[in-house]
Amino acid sequence: MIVSKKELSEFEQRYRTAFVNSLAGFRQAVLVGTKSIDRKSNLAIFNSLIHLGANPALFGLMSRPDTVQRDTLQNILDTKEYTLNYIPGTHYIKAHQTSARYEKGISEFEKVGFQEFFDNSSTAPFVAEAVVKIAMQYEQSIPINLNGTVLIIGSIKQVEINESLVGTDGYIALADAEVLISQGLDAYFVAKSMGRLPYAKPLL
Repeated sequence: MIVSKKELSEFEQRYRTAFVNSLAGFRQAVLVGTKSIDRKSNLAIFNSLIHLGANPALFGLMSRPDTVQRDTLQNILDTKEYTLNYIPGTHYIKAHQTSARYEKGISEFEKVGFQEFFDNSSTAPFVAEAVVKIAMQYEQSIPINLNGTVLIIGSIKQVEINESLVGTDGYIALADAEVLISQGLDAYFVAKSMGRLPYAKPLL
């Protein structure tokens, strides 16, 4: 099967969306916790987390066009704080349900059954069930004019993780915790490690 740019543009809309989204491959499924300026909790699943650098420690998150209500994006812009939560794969049904379009002010925590957790690192809520909890500070947003999406850039304020998952070299074995990963808009998996390799050097 060979698909040209023209043929891709002529696909039926839902088919094209599923095709291109799943073509991007497997990605970390992350639950983003925020609070609105009137203190209402919000939780939404994203599969667009991007590592932007380690010093300073920056992550990017792609938000869909704000042509409709985007509570997560608005809450981040208003409060400058949010959390990233990696959850066990066993919670995939509840995680997916956070993508439903609930009315503004309705807490996805309450609707889908996740527990809120707070500490001094952030005013935004964490997911108590998360294997990895990351407190983020909003730094800047970059509009992508080609399609109206927004790249949210944040710095890591604090990471909470089970020490047993962190190796002596700093590597985090997320596969050991069977954290949720996704493909496309509605398919979920857990990863299986195939091993680690040394730093690659030119072959002699």
